[in-house]
Amino acid sequence: MLFLLFELDGDRYALECRQLIEVLPLVNLKPVPRAPHGIAGIFDYHGLPVPAVDLSEVILGRAAQRRLSTRMVIVNCPGTDDAPRKLGLIAEKATATVHLDTAQFSESGVSNGETPYLGPVARDAQGLIQWLTVPQLLPPAVRSVLFQI
Repeated sequence: MLFLLFELDGDRYALECRQLIEVLPLVNLKPVPRAPHGIAGIFDYHGLPVPAVDLSEVILGRAAQRRLSTRMVIVNCPGTDDAPRKLGLIAEKATATVHLDTAQFSESGVSNGETPYLGPVARDAQGLIQWLTVPQLLPPAVRSVLFQI
């Protein structure tokens, strides 16, 4: 499988490329007042407003650093009706891909109900890579705010 790698404070994470639509440079966002935690704002994607989630804020509790390697990753995310919706993910140091077999991943040994999006881990020459699963990234209450029909 092909994965997009990104880093947060030196830890590496992987997004399965089958979930990705496009990887863009970081775009300007329109803030959404009183938005749920992690929702960075909305942006125009080919004429459609798309919500953006800051992965650094969701995972680490801080805003992403605005650097050349910080990207807007457009993914398909299931809405409340399970229909795929476009979602932007702000990911730091999202500049590389890697091929990994699913058999290379194993459970981390740590289960945290507050972070269901953190999946199993794989190891390569540079250390551990944790698989981030997009469908579990947003709790249902947040998905319902983002993807109202």
